[in-house]
Amino acid sequence: VTIHLNADLGEASAGWALTDDEGLLDVVTSANVACGSHAGDTRTMQPVVALCAQRGVVVGAQVSYRDLAGFGRRFIDVDPAELTAEVGYQVGALRAFAEAVGVRVAYVKPHGALKAVVHHEGQAAALVEAVRLLGDDLVALGLRGSAWLRRAEEAGIRCATKGFADRAYTPEGTLVPRGEDGAVLSGPS
Repeated sequence: VTIHLNADLGEASAGWALTDDEGLLDVVTSANVACGSHAGDTRTMQPVVALCAQRGVVVGAQVSYRDLAGFGRRFIDVDPAELTAEVGYQVGALRAFAEAVGVRVAYVKPHGALKAVVHHEGQAAALVEAVRLLGDDLVALGLRGSAWLRRAEEAGIRCATKGFADRAYTPEGTLVPRGEDGAVLSGPS
C-alpha cells in the first residue's frame, strides 16, 4: 500500500495565487493540479507540472465543472456527454504540459461540486467514461464508497481512495458540507 500526501495546486488564475505551490511541492508526494475549469490556467499548469517533474511529485488532474466564478463549488446538472467531453478536455490540457517535461498524468480527482459523483450515478458514469476514453493508465481518485469509484472499478479502472486531514466527516463517511460549523478544521490539533 502506498500513501501519498497531496494538495490541490495550480489554482492561480490571471496572476492571482491561492496557494504557495512551490512550498507545498517540498512537502507533498502527489499534486492535484487544477485544469482550468474551476481555477488555474495555462500560465499556472505549465510551471506547476515542471516543478512536479523536477521534484519527483506525482501529477494528478483536478477536474471540475466549468465554473470559474464559483471556484467549481456550484453543482451544475451537466448533460453526461458534455461532462465526459469537458473532463477529457481538462485532462488533455494537463497531459500536454506533463508530456512536455517527461512525466505523465497519473490520476483523475474530482474537485468541488463535482464530488457529486459520490452519489450522482449519471455524473459518476460520465466521469468514468471520460477516464475510460483517456486510456487505461489513469487511476480514479475519490472517496471510499462513492458511485464514482464503484463504477470505475466495474469498468476495470484502477482506483485509489482519499481522505482529508482538514475536513470533518459525517458518521456515514461523507464530508460535512462547508457551510456547516466545524466542516473545515484548522490548527495543529
